[in-house]
Amino acid sequence: MNALQASRILLADDDPNFRKVVSFNLTRQGAEVLPAENGRQAWDLFRRERPDLVLSDIRMPELDGLALLREIHAVAPDLPVILITAHGDIDMAVEAMQAGAADFVTKPFDRERLLRKLERALRPVQLEKENRILREELTTRHSFDSIIGAGPAMTRLFEIMRRVLPRETTVLILGESGTGKELVARALHYNGPRRNGPFVAVNCAAIPVNLLESEMFGHTRGAFTGADTAREGRFQLASGGTLFLDEIGDMPPELQAKLLRVLQERQVEPVGSSTPVAVDVRLIAATHQDLEQLVRDGRFRQDLYYRLNVVPITVPALRDRREDIPLLVRHFLRRLGEDGLEVERDAMERLSRLNWPGNVRELENTIERALALRRHPDRITADDIQPYPGSAPAAANLYEVPDEGLVLDELEKALIQSALRKTGNNQTRAAALLGITRQKLIYRMQKHDLA
Repeated sequence: MNALQASRILLADDDPNFRKVVSFNLTRQGAEVLPAENGRQAWDLFRRERPDLVLSDIRMPELDGLALLREIHAVAPDLPVILITAHGDIDMAVEAMQAGAADFVTKPFDRERLLRKLERALRPVQLEKENRILREELTTRHSFDSIIGAGPAMTRLFEIMRRVLPRETTVLILGESGTGKELVARALHYNGPRRNGPFVAVNCAAIPVNLLESEMFGHTRGAFTGADTAREGRFQLASGGTLFLDEIGDMPPELQAKLLRVLQERQVEPVGSSTPVAVDVRLIAATHQDLEQLVRDGRFRQDLYYRLNVVPITVPALRDRREDIPLLVRHFLRRLGEDGLEVERDAMERLSRLNWPGNVRELENTIERALALRRHPDRITADDIQPYPGSAPAAANLYEVPDEGLVLDELEKALIQSALRKTGNNQTRAAALLGITRQKLIYRMQKHDLA
């Protein structure tokens, strides 16, 4: 789209024929023209309409073009103003440029040349409009309303988020995989004081250990084999905005020390350089792991943990907010273009009974699979719900006592071992799978010599 299209241009000139010709040419390009016959009328029109650009003759009655330029730039210093001068009036053109005019044209002028000058002056205006629209869309997309939930657990989450929202405090988001930790991080950024800055996300578990330092802090040219050019790290890219460090528990110990130093000194040293670079970031970290346990195990620095854990926010597991499952199902159907599709009561009840170890992400995949494989075009039935093997119904009566009997302690020990294997020895998640607190799990582990 050319920059003139849909732009609003204030045209000020005391020659009615000139205004008519220029208005005709600009309107043909898709612009809206606001005509004024003198400088005073142009100033009044500017204050009412706030156009994207002003095209004004210098010599006009009541208020000349230079005076109009100064009045406009006193309230809108970035608005482009192009002044029209008489042929040979070079001194006046120079004065106009010194006063802040975006450009000038001399009468008589070529139509195509005028259009090129207007387009060039309007491009930054158009870019700023597009950026503003994009920022508004991002703010809407990542508003609190984009996080689905109305039950007590989510109400508590929203309350903590609202309290921390006006501040740039470091936040540590805790929760199992698939609960929506990044959604929370994005909502805090796009609704907070740094909303106009960048949001840069780093998955610490997804980047190879040998590349993680250069990814985080950048590197100079020739810092290592393959570093053909200098590159900014994620801290530099996030400067003025928010850096989101996902899966912070997977960060190697040697990098934890460097991260702590960055948080303390607010500057980074790119790999291969001894010159520090100042950075201005708001840090949000997230993990599905038990950082306190990692600290006790010597796998996570205690001083870094305290630095990150300023405001901890826990995102509840889906099994702890089953009342939100119908809302989430309708949300996913709407997003998949099937808003009017019926979900039978038995199907919704089955969804509400499942254990959901993969949380909201697993529910979304299950709904998408049910849509693709459903037996009826107008509804989803219980038979269409095909959960993953780990999502066994969270019912109490899962086992039958064999005729020969069993040893209850051995069964309890086997279940604890299974839960620990499934969660990679994460005690918090294992306790959640077993429906007990972490303290009770530790007691039972000690009881069965599993600690």
